[in-house]
Amino acid sequence: MNRTKFTLILIIVVTTIITCINPIYPHEQFLQHAGTVLLLTPLLLDTWKNHIPMPAFVGLVLFTLLHVIGARYIYSYVPYKDWCTALGIVDADFFQDPRNHYDRLVHFSFGLMLFPYFLHLCKNMLQQKPVTALFMTWMMIQTGSMIYELFEWALTIIMTSEEADYYNGQQGDMWDAQKDMALAMLGSTIIMIYYFGKYVLEQKKEQGITDSPVNTSKITRKYDSTPN
Repeated sequence: MNRTKFTLILIIVVTTIITCINPIYPHEQFLQHAGTVLLLTPLLLDTWKNHIPMPAFVGLVLFTLLHVIGARYIYSYVPYKDWCTALGIVDADFFQDPRNHYDRLVHFSFGLMLFPYFLHLCKNMLQQKPVTALFMTWMMIQTGSMIYELFEWALTIIMTSEEADYYNGQQGDMWDAQKDMALAMLGSTIIMIYYFGKYVLEQKKEQGITDSPVNTSKITRKYDSTPN
């Protein structure tokens, strides 16, 4: 068992328990934690298998923590503005927009933080080449973002309009789904460029080592000095 990974999972569990004490929106929070269980599944499995690289594991953990906090306040009411003001990070007049943008942060983080995990799946489980794996990972992020927005749309059919609005967190924005998907795309594009740049640099470094002339002068002198 990897102790570092186990500790990170324990932090998620403790945070989840704390945020479930005296729930503000019990029914909606219960629905939100279906996603928590889904995110925890690969983390728990990897505690024993230890196949997921640490950057990918940490990305999953951080995103799960963001989701757990959002679930407490059903995203639309996360008091991040009050927290930032209380900590002295910004003044009270800094936040002029009345909309709560915490959900925007989480959608951006979906593309940014989960990219390493999906890249790991593409490279190791699907055995794809580096550039192909990068492109497929980027496509998986967009597909996952779209599927989630379709899931939220389906909830509007099943649930009452008030309950659906609580869960979806549209806050009256008719373009909420498109903006969420755009932010996920932005996050995944940023980190894809980083990984691609890293791959190009590694290729150039390897090519430089391969193309460098071998210093054979010492070997030649040693061979010539050897008695026949």
